[in-house]
Amino acid sequence: MRLSPLFAAVALCLGAVAQVHADDAAPPARVAVRAAHLVDVKDGTVRDNPLVIIEGERITEVRYDGQVPAGVNVIDLGSATLLPGLIDCHVHLTGDPTEVKGDYYEAMLKRSSFDSAILSPTYAKRTLDAGFTTVRNLGADDFVDVALRNAIDRGDIPGPRMLVSGPPLGATGGHADGTTGFSPWITFHDIDGVADGVDAIRHRVRENVKHGADVIKFMASAGVLSMEASVGAPQYSQEEMNAVVDEAHRWGKKVAAHAHGAEAIKMAIRAGVDSVEHSSMIDEEGLKLAKQHGTYLDFDVYNDDYILAEYAKKGFPASTVEKEKLVGRLQRENFQRAVKAGEKMAFGTDAGVYPHGWNAKQFAVMTKWGMTPMQAVQAATVNAADLLGMTGKVGQVAPGYYADLVAVSGDPMKDVAQLEHVGFVMKGGAVEKNEIKR
Repeated sequence: MRLSPLFAAVALCLGAVAQVHADDAAPPARVAVRAAHLVDVKDGTVRDNPLVIIEGERITEVRYDGQVPAGVNVIDLGSATLLPGLIDCHVHLTGDPTEVKGDYYEAMLKRSSFDSAILSPTYAKRTLDAGFTTVRNLGADDFVDVALRNAIDRGDIPGPRMLVSGPPLGATGGHADGTTGFSPWITFHDIDGVADGVDAIRHRVRENVKHGADVIKFMASAGVLSMEASVGAPQYSQEEMNAVVDEAHRWGKKVAAHAHGAEAIKMAIRAGVDSVEHSSMIDEEGLKLAKQHGTYLDFDVYNDDYILAEYAKKGFPASTVEKEKLVGRLQRENFQRAVKAGEKMAFGTDAGVYPHGWNAKQFAVMTKWGMTPMQAVQAATVNAADLLGMTGKVGQVAPGYYADLVAVSGDPMKDVAQLEHVGFVMKGGAVEKNEIKR
């Protein structure tokens, strides 16, 4: 009881100090970014002489009258073109093919999630420097992606905004099962997403949500970079796919389905997934179903080039390269059909299959196979934001949105490959990179 006056005095002093700091606290700094042009992705136009006014993390105003409000610090990018921060809806920031230096099995058998955790901040920084200020990470064992997201959110390390899935769900012996193709005496001790049957699948979804997943990913079909024989056969029953989606949506999480094969794609769409990843062998019925259900299709149409050029050199199994040959060009042809059909399409590259930071190489492939430059950029901004449930936060340069901006020296509407050379990156009002030459 004798100590209580001392505690009261200390509390009074602390309260007084806090009030002084509160009274002296300065309002958030106001900054304006000026450039020659702005790609207005909502309207599909390019506007001249934009001035983007930022307070703290958010954009407060976009004006075109050339007038700079008093008390605003100006970042002048000269003749550059501004765009919203880019969004990649399908990355794997916990791995990179450059780790496989000619020995696939060394990488598989001698490395663990500790290696991934150590290297992933490097990949996150490369991605951010490439102009991708938001990503959706679709698959990481041991919840390394959750830890990476949290470290970025805390400001411990630089990187893009992340939505993460944790371990992807899949059937025993399927694309999510890392022991497929190895001796039954070899076991891995990581946390994976292998689950069979409705009850086990529901439990696995809940586990992922419990441990921090923003989105649920599952393997609807076989894949290219795993050891099962098929590249596209369904690996879950319709009942199992329905259970994934029902349980994920119950918890307010969107669902992404890995699916190459035509039948698996249609099963996933019927189950109610929010996006189909890869979509390689989609047929006319699948395109109609996707449009009816409002399902987004994400075609990773760049990485075929990298896999066919580099994977044999890195010691990947010959079956991997052969499977890629089955789907690579067909995927691009079906991408073209999807564009002509007016499907909902977002930008997803599967970065991590090729080196991180190369994400923008996909824009040129998208335009080669049917999109206009504006459509390709919209896929990586407004469309991607809609798929991720982040409209109003990212994907546009507009009041209320995060101040996520990128700039290039050239005109990306004439040469979309300009986006491979982003010179300015701002995320949440903080300049992460500025190499624009005026």
